Amino acid sequence: MSWPDVLATLRDAFDLHLFDVGGRSIRPATLFALALVAFVTGQISKAFQQGVARAATIRGMESDQGSIAVAQRVVHYVVLVVGVVVALQILGIDLAALVAAGAVFVVGVGLAMQNLAQNFVSGLILLAERSIKPTDVVEVDGQVVVVKQMGIRSTIAHSRDGEDLIIPNSLLVQNTVKNLTHLDRYIRIRVAVGVSYDSDMGQVARVLMEAANQVPWRVRSREPILLWQGFGDSAVQWEISVWGSDPWRVPQMRTELARVVWDALKEAGITIAFPQLDVHLDAAAREAITGAEASRLRQVQG
Repeated sequence: MSWPDVLATLRDAFDLHLFDVGGRSIRPATLFALALVAFVTGQISKAFQQGVARAATIRGMESDQGSIAVAQRVVHYVVLVVGVVVALQILGIDLAALVAAGAVFVVGVGLAMQNLAQNFVSGLILLAERSIKPTDVVEVDGQVVVVKQMGIRSTIAHSRDGEDLIIPNSLLVQNTVKNLTHLDRYIRIRVAVGVSYDSDMGQVARVLMEAANQVPWRVRSREPILLWQGFGDSAVQWEISVWGSDPWRVPQMRTELARVVWDALKEAGITIAFPQLDVHLDAAAREAITGAEASRLRQVQG
């Protein structure tokens, strides 16, 4: 059989009618084109994802695997949508008619997926801004957590109590979030203490500063800060603060600083004040109390 005959046979085989879809004849050539689109779509997605990884390496982001994974997933979804659109065109399906026919369904699904879409867009914003990254220590809704993994819909974080939290990305974008490690890891640890009014305030200041300088974990490049907070009902209020470099250990560091302050004041003989109430009675009240007490004693003796 000559080459022209072989080509004619293949052409007839590829043009063979198999079945109809939406009034369009599906032939082997159509299936081959769909398979080719699926293969090319997969290869393009793979190439784009590798390009994202290389771009991250060039920008020095190779350690931020969470953000890289999110970007690769977004690229994959975009390429996949384009591939599906091309496949539908090959099948001869009118996308405009398809959208018009399913408009009501699309509106219903859109309303149901509003939160999902909101979290998806928030994930893209977090990826672009990189204001929050894996290993960051953040405060969300009053709870301090460390970010473990960032996804396109939600972020997984670990709390100090050993709990794994799944946080919707929209919560991180729409609310105020404290990122304790965004630009640096320095954080100020404060301890308030009240001393007796009989104390030598100059001595109090010296003792508190010496105690703060003894804390082993303090940042040596930043000096402790001592503030006279005011005159309380029962004590003179002071606040000593020390800079640390591990936001995750704030409770432990505050405890260590408080213990150092306590020991230093005790050693120096400075009284750590506690609430007290002095009651002053006028002469009439004192006489009435004295008379009542004398009457009680007479009754007991009698």
